Amino acid sequence: MQIRFDDRVALVTGAAQGIGRAIAAALVEAGARVHLADIDAAGVNEAARALSARAHAADLGSPEAARALVSDIAAGAGRLDILVHAAGGVRGQVGRPIAEISEADWRVIFAANVDAAFFLAQAAGPVMKQAGYGRIVTISSGAGLRPSLTGIQAYASAKHALVGLTRQLAWEFGPHGITVNSVAPGFVRSNPATERQWESYGAEGQKRLIESLHTRRLGTAQDIAHAALFFLSEQAGWITGQVLSVDGGRS
Repeated sequence: MQIRFDDRVALVTGAAQGIGRAIAAALVEAGARVHLADIDAAGVNEAARALSARAHAADLGSPEAARALVSDIAAGAGRLDILVHAAGGVRGQVGRPIAEISEADWRVIFAANVDAAFFLAQAAGPVMKQAGYGRIVTISSGAGLRPSLTGIQAYASAKHALVGLTRQLAWEFGPHGITVNSVAPGFVRSNPATERQWESYGAEGQKRLIESLHTRRLGTAQDIAHAALFFLSEQAGWITGQVLSVDGGRS
């Protein structure tokens, strides 16, 4: 099965590094015209140069920013076929008791993981509905399906909310030719935050984690990108509202 996206217009958020960048690279290789968005201006510009894509430095935690980004892409390209929301993460936080979590700590993770996904879908929906076609993929997490091993309450809660949003959007957008699915990665060493997590486990914790996987190896950003591209493909046109765990069998 060959998956191609020739002349499709795609937006990938969180694309300066890690999983988002890997998905963007795979889309470029498969023929898509790709726009990269990230709060990290220097990082997203460097990624865009390397991938021959277009960069957008943006904090997408507000409806105004999401509308401006989608409008810019649609005005220039005439459409937006594919949206991948890979932005989010733990925003530098580590596991702590709930009593130590401030309101700001809670809200910043929700803004990045859930608010941005909602506002982007709200902005992209009318463009995709007009075309009668769209593919949306969110990058959730195994922490959105069960308690988080990292112990970050806001992250686990936000990823659970993102899974719920994905399923609700699938119901609302389905009659308009738009599918909405989610990839739920297991632990992947793909950026500085996940490297810090990995180091925090220590040798014994790292060994236990790998031994808990059926594959006995950690995944890569490319493993997640392959799953995302299937959901984005024509071959997945009758699949929507689904969450695919890509975690080496841990789930």
